[in-house]
Amino acid sequence: MSNKSLYGEQIIYLSKHPKNFRAIENAQYKCEGANPLCGDRVTVYVNVGPDETLEDVAFQGAGCAICMASASMMTTSVKGRKRAEAEQLFEEFHRLVKGELDPAREPHHLGKLTMFENVSHYPVRVKCASLPWHALHNALESQPAASTE
Repeated sequence: MSNKSLYGEQIIYLSKHPKNFRAIENAQYKCEGANPLCGDRVTVYVNVGPDETLEDVAFQGAGCAICMASASMMTTSVKGRKRAEAEQLFEEFHRLVKGELDPAREPHHLGKLTMFENVSHYPVRVKCASLPWHALHNALESQPAASTE
């Protein structure tokens, strides 16, 4: 990926072949997210175990490559983690795409999610990358909707 490239190979691949792209029937938590500006729409489904582990996380929707790849990576990154760890990833990811976290200089738990670092160079795309995360956050707070506005 070049220094300021937005569409790395992995982002393109995940946008066309997203992981966990399905509904979870009778999910404990569900949130519909929308980015009215560009039309991205995602629904995030979550089942949480008695020990606060996110046992299953999935999404459905339609949107730009950044949004779909972000939702795919989000579901694989938080599945199997505790609720508090998922919230920490949400905060770190949001800081990353807003250009407030430098993964080369600051400790973080993002792993492969750092592939979205260059989104910060395209401010209009920050909402695309963060929409699935806002939907996850709101789902876990029992809020049925999330918007980037």
